[in-house]
Amino acid sequence: VEFRQHRQYVPGDEIRHLDWKVFGKSDRFYIREYEEETNLRATLILDSSGSMAYASDGISKHHYACRLAACLSYLMMQQADGVGLVTFDKKLRQYIPPRTTPKHLSLLLNTLEKTKIGGETDIGRVFSSLVPKLHRRGLLIIFSDLFCDVPALLKSLAHFRHSHHEIVIFQIWDRAELDFPFDRWTRFESLEDEAFHLIDPAHVKKNYLKKLEEFREQLKKGCHRHKIDLVPIVTDQPYADALARYLSLRSRR
Repeated sequence: VEFRQHRQYVPGDEIRHLDWKVFGKSDRFYIREYEEETNLRATLILDSSGSMAYASDGISKHHYACRLAACLSYLMMQQADGVGLVTFDKKLRQYIPPRTTPKHLSLLLNTLEKTKIGGETDIGRVFSSLVPKLHRRGLLIIFSDLFCDVPALLKSLAHFRHSHHEIVIFQIWDRAELDFPFDRWTRFESLEDEAFHLIDPAHVKKNYLKKLEEFREQLKKGCHRHKIDLVPIVTDQPYADALARYLSLRSRR
C-alpha cells in the first residue's frame, strides 16, 4: 500500500491508523489513509538494436516486438496493473516507470510508435546497468532476439532474479533465421555495422543450423536454471499466439 492523504479522526476509526507525529504538532487526531498498489508492476524491455530490423518477408522483428508490447500494455492496464517501458541498443535509451492511468497508456503507445532502430548492442552490459533502476520487484517482459554473449546475458538476468523479479522473455525470430532458406550466392550485410560477406549458402547452411541449435539450447538451459520463462516467437505468427502463451504462463503462477 502507498500513503495517499490525512483525514480527521472520527469515532469508530481504528486507532492504529492515527498519525501521532501530526498529533504532537497540532494536538488533533488525524488518520493516515492509504491506497492499495496494483496487483502487478510490469516493465517491458524492448531491444531496439540493429539486428531487430531484420525482415525477410514483411514485418521486421522490431516492428513485431513493438506491436506485441503494445498489446500486452493494453491488456495489463485493463487489469489495473502498472506498466513501464525500457528501450535500449548499446545503452539505455528510455526508461518510463510503471503507472496505471489511461494517460500513461497513451505515453507508452506513442513511445513504442516513435522508437527507432539503433546500432550494435551488448545486452548483458545494458541489463546490468538497468538493475539499480528497478528498485521494486515486479514482472520484467523482455522483447529481443538475444543475439549476444550468452554467459554475460545469463549473468545479468541472474542479477534481476536476485532482486526477486519475475522474468518472461519473448525471443523474436524471423522465419529465415530459423530455416536458412537461401539457395544461391547471397550478400549478407550486418545491420549493426558496415560489414558484409558474399557467400554460397550451401557451404555454410549445415554449420549455421548446428551453431543456431547450440545457441538456442544454451539459452534454454540457462533460463531454466534461473527460472526464467523463454518464449520463442516467430514474426509470421499471429499476435494472439504470443498473448495466449503469456496468459498461460501467468495462469500457472
